Amino acid sequence: MEAILNFDLSVFDFVANHIWADWLNPIMQFITTLGDGWFFPLLAVILLIPKKTRKVGLSMLFALGIMLVINNYILKPLIARPRPYFFFDLAMIDKEMIPSEYNGLTEIHKNYEILVEKCKENLAAYPELAQKWLATYKYPYIEEIHRSFSFPSGHTSSSFAVAMAATLASKKWKVSVPAFILAAIIGFSRIYVHVHFCTDVLAGAAVGIIYGIIGYFVAKFVFGLIEKATAKRAAKKA
Repeated sequence: MEAILNFDLSVFDFVANHIWADWLNPIMQFITTLGDGWFFPLLAVILLIPKKTRKVGLSMLFALGIMLVINNYILKPLIARPRPYFFFDLAMIDKEMIPSEYNGLTEIHKNYEILVEKCKENLAAYPELAQKWLATYKYPYIEEIHRSFSFPSGHTSSSFAVAMAATLASKKWKVSVPAFILAAIIGFSRIYVHVHFCTDVLAGAAVGIIYGIIGYFVAKFVFGLIEKATAKRAAKKA
């Protein structure tokens, strides 16, 4: 675990020292919003309209649905990894969560309690690394503070799920290459704005590809059922 955290910190240091730039901040801020949960579902719905892209759109929708259920309701709560800015910093948790202000939002209260517990465990388990992290890590406030858990990256998962589903459904490199390039850039943007560890993003890419494959085969099965039903209706009319 310490080796993983050192790796993540090294990535943050590299980005902060060699890539951060004032002119790049709004660009990365825009790119990262593409994975927020509106862009890909909207694109999938649009692709459902023309008949020739319908399978691509349906595959994307199934991939996104599978991602949403597994990531948000299974993996994130199960692993409960704090966001980078909460990982070792109890003061940041108290400053940004402020549970008393959420007026009965039990999920936020529960997250607050888990984050405090996890942070205390991290501080006790890795005191030297915690000291180094707190002295080195700087949150840029390009993106707003997220109060959900960190692992795996949902933006990255959805981006790679869509890219994989679209690739399998279209079978065209003209779709595949831009889709995976966009997914990679969105994944990197999550590290750039410091809302995810690099390992969150790598895991998000891996599980996203799996979601995309499953989504494609589910869509293929559904299309098969629709085609059979259409053929039966046509046969009855004949």
